[in-house]
Amino acid sequence: MPVLTRLIPAPVVVDIRAGALADLAGVLADQRISGSGKLAVAISGGSGRALRERLSDSLPGASWFEVGGGTLNDAVKLAEDMKSGRYDAVVGLGGGKIIDCAKFAAARIGLPLVAVATNLSHDGLCSPVATLDNDSGRGSYGVPNPIAVVIDLDIIREAPVRFVRSGIGDALSNISAVADWELAHRVNGEDIDGLAAAMARQAGEAVLRHPGAIGDDSFLQVLAEGLVLTGISMSVAGDSRPASGACHEINHAFDLLFPKRAASHGEQCGLGAAFAMHLRGARQESVRMAGTLRRHGLPVTAQDIGFSVEEFVSVVEFAPRTRPGRFTVLEHLNLSADGIRDAYADYVSAVGA
Repeated sequence: MPVLTRLIPAPVVVDIRAGALADLAGVLADQRISGSGKLAVAISGGSGRALRERLSDSLPGASWFEVGGGTLNDAVKLAEDMKSGRYDAVVGLGGGKIIDCAKFAAARIGLPLVAVATNLSHDGLCSPVATLDNDSGRGSYGVPNPIAVVIDLDIIREAPVRFVRSGIGDALSNISAVADWELAHRVNGEDIDGLAAAMARQAGEAVLRHPGAIGDDSFLQVLAEGLVLTGISMSVAGDSRPASGACHEINHAFDLLFPKRAASHGEQCGLGAAFAMHLRGARQESVRMAGTLRRHGLPVTAQDIGFSVEEFVSVVEFAPRTRPGRFTVLEHLNLSADGIRDAYADYVSAVGA
């Protein structure tokens, strides 16, 4: 009998709304998550403590674990601390570093992970990847998708606005990443998953076209949904390809070449995506993307984040080396330093300094 459908790895619960945190206990009581209430909750040592005080009465069976940082060692220690507790599930309550450590620890001890995000800085909150600092710099580790995702928009608004801006840049970069994937398919015959590409692209387009301001509930809802869908698209593809192309190569190059001066992940990805769209000849789309970035307070040029033209040229020239084997518009054009410099001047002229 032919297989007529495929199963998509996705959370059993996605709760995105204002006030969602108040109903967290009800979500966790789902028999598919924790029928007994025995939970291991990972939090930060700062804002996490305030959330613990807020939630401890409603989660009487929970054990709370403070995470020191976002390193592989932190994640391994968290798993060691949790493994003897006979828990039903792990809850990552916090920002990207906490959730990534919790994802890795949950996978290591064989428990499902519930992601409770307190900011929207990037698409990792629902992805099958944990990004952790290690002795060699930074590594990406494959993990199962979260079994549930809870995002309280009231909590999101309490976080510094730079986290929302970072999430915007990361979501918008999907548009460029999918275009790179399609380019690799046309030029090299690389397999492309149409469902994963559609999910990632529509997540980016929804953020690009939403007219709301950065603090509007409706905009935050679309951004949060877009980041969740992007994470699921990576699970569907079995790879980060739907959300990572030239935009992320440029981001990684910033981090590697200028580790002490780099901007946020999303700021660099957004800038990289707008420039990559310009490189592939999608000038109108590049200008529109730059306009959305600028409207939400994100950088559009290298100068906006304190880099000179020559530094940006060195970043773009180095970028393909960050992801060997990944084919994007950067590898396709293979521009010299002079070619990058000319293309960047044209880009700045198009989008406005």
